[in-house]
Amino acid sequence: MQFLWVYVDDLVGKGLDFKILMELFFHASITFVPMALPLAILLASIMSFGDLGEHYELVAIKASGISIWTAMRPLFIFSVMLSGMAFIFSNSINPVAMLKFKTLLFDIRKQKLAFDIKEGQFYKDIENYVIHVDHKGKDGSTIYGVKIYDHTDHEGNNKIMVADSGIMSLSPNQRTIIFTLYNGYNYTEDNSDKETFKYNRPFERMSFREEQVKFSLASFDLTRSNEDMYKSYQAMMNISQLNIALDSLEKRYVDKQEGFCRSFKNRLSNYESGRKETFARSSAVDTLLSWPLLESLDPKDRSAVLELAAGTAHNAKENVTFNRQDLKGLDHNIKKHKKEWHKKFTLSFACLIFFFIGAPLGTIIRKGGLGLPVVISVLFFVVYYIISTVAERMAEFGDLNMFLGVWISSILIFPIGLFLTFKATKH
Repeated sequence: MQFLWVYVDDLVGKGLDFKILMELFFHASITFVPMALPLAILLASIMSFGDLGEHYELVAIKASGISIWTAMRPLFIFSVMLSGMAFIFSNSINPVAMLKFKTLLFDIRKQKLAFDIKEGQFYKDIENYVIHVDHKGKDGSTIYGVKIYDHTDHEGNNKIMVADSGIMSLSPNQRTIIFTLYNGYNYTEDNSDKETFKYNRPFERMSFREEQVKFSLASFDLTRSNEDMYKSYQAMMNISQLNIALDSLEKRYVDKQEGFCRSFKNRLSNYESGRKETFARSSAVDTLLSWPLLESLDPKDRSAVLELAAGTAHNAKENVTFNRQDLKGLDHNIKKHKKEWHKKFTLSFACLIFFFIGAPLGTIIRKGGLGLPVVISVLFFVVYYIISTVAERMAEFGDLNMFLGVWISSILIFPIGLFLTFKATKH
């Protein structure tokens, strides 16, 4: 539902095929698994053990000499296996699904709206044509007061078609829209000869009782982009690709830092030599640098020194500002790659954490079904999700260590799971 609310404006009114929509929803649903899987494990474990406790089956298990931990052991093994599958999913499947989802969504966003001319508005979605209709009939296909501006020559409004009325219809293959116009004129300015047109303005007008104009709808087709264009984004990479990208980015960051330091020192050394050449005629260098510095210069040289100093300082400041922003953007990109690297493991760990919270919590509250377990599950998950989101944003902008930013929610929730497991097994 959140996906539909966010992207509904990009989907409506574009005549998308059912196959395209299902493909988009399928890839989008796969990208939601990292958010849904831990919550599903939490809810399922609370409901399962809560139902056992509600019907006194846990009491029967204990009376048979079987501990709660022994009863939880098969599900724990299953959760470990599920965590391993979650890692494989995060590393192999989710990047591919994200790549296909983002590529298809980009193509849909740039897709034109389905052909729909509005009354009293200029319609420009057909390439090289602008269409204006005063009124439309109740049937939706009859049009009145039609004006068609032909810009195929790319020389302005030198070809205009005007008609009193007309009918819009689709060709049998639905690849062309046909305008059958009645009682109108074709206006054409002949500007093939630039010199003649400049003075004489030759103009042609041709009347017609009925004329057909065809427009191709090929530009309304969905154009699929090459997925290779988006493979460099960190969310579309697996761990090995992220390691290679991080190594390249960090090396580039160090090279830029060292290059800036070298260029800045060279700039200062060049200024020093230029200053000596410029003011060699005034006095000796030691006199130039004696205090007070500018008092030893005549007014003309003093003005030149001040102007040169101001220009040099301004250039140095601009150079520092530019390189600082460049390095800051590169550092931000490195942080985003590191965040994605760590998140490949957080999904697996979250599955285990929520099992250790859900199973013992179910034995404690002894309530199954979709009532209290859902409330408790959502409460725990919302806290986990908010902490994760805030900490990751802080780490991405440098306010928090990246490892701590990605893992802090798991670090805070894991002790709660251990405590609940201890209480349930000792209860």
